[in-house]
Amino acid sequence: MVNRAPAGGPATPAVRTVLGDIAPAALGICDAHDHLFLRSPQLPGQELDDAEAAAAELSAFRGAGGAAVIQWTPYGMGRRAAELPRLARESGVRIVAATGLHQAAHYSPGLLARVRADLAGLFVAELTEGIGGTGPRAGMIKVAGGFHGLDRHARHTMAAAAEAQRATGAAIGVHLELGTGALDVLDLLCGALAVPPDRVILGHLNRSPDLVVHRTAAEAGAYLAFDGPSRAHHATDWRLPEALAALADAGFGDRVLLGGDTTTAGARSVNGGPGMPYLLRRHRERLEIALGADLVNRFLTANPARAFAADWARAPGGSR
Repeated sequence: MVNRAPAGGPATPAVRTVLGDIAPAALGICDAHDHLFLRSPQLPGQELDDAEAAAAELSAFRGAGGAAVIQWTPYGMGRRAAELPRLARESGVRIVAATGLHQAAHYSPGLLARVRADLAGLFVAELTEGIGGTGPRAGMIKVAGGFHGLDRHARHTMAAAAEAQRATGAAIGVHLELGTGALDVLDLLCGALAVPPDRVILGHLNRSPDLVVHRTAAEAGAYLAFDGPSRAHHATDWRLPEALAALADAGFGDRVLLGGDTTTAGARSVNGGPGMPYLLRRHRERLEIALGADLVNRFLTANPARAFAADWARAPGGSR
């Protein structure tokens, strides 16, 4: 279903899935940050590149009550974009794909040299025309910071993301290395580059349970993604209820997103790991005990529906 504005009227926000644009309310229970496919030299031997394993993971997620997955895998990291429409149709799970660029360490120098000259143009084309020119359109932009800082690559990539955001309205999701650097990212994106704060989604904040930083980012207007549950070497599950309760008590329950962030083959549920179903089978239950079902449902439905919706009609090709 494609949302179009009435002639002469305001555009209607929509979430751009790999099967087309949908009304935000149709997104349903959403894993706001995950990966069906992912390849990086930083994760040798753990590539997510098996389409049938991806299909099984989506089926398990659907069986747990899931309705939508936002795949944050950006350009050049094995997105398998051509597979996504089939997987969405067969599973009944809505899938949003990403454009964007990760940290430089995930790419060869040759690839970076090819794309750096017109990153913004690449991002806009993938958002409005299709990934690879013929694939499904991306529905968000993914970029990345570093550990407690922003290097030259991150700044260049975020400047391109900001330009593409202005052209399309798309949300920008930011990988925060171990959850750090959130305020530096906001200073750059929303300060120097003038991206509206409600178009920025800060990822991995559960890995750095700094309640002051969380509240400051929420006060700025950004969305806060708490993703990657069940990773015992991070301060995740056992600190998360406290962090989310603090945000909700301060009036920022509408800023919170939840995701699974499955990044290795061993982490998939079909391979014995927690995978996508864990978010709904275990994580949601635990959070509901601490926070109440209504609030957790808002984290999984209403919040991602707003966060990933955009006024696509303003972009070239956005109304097709």
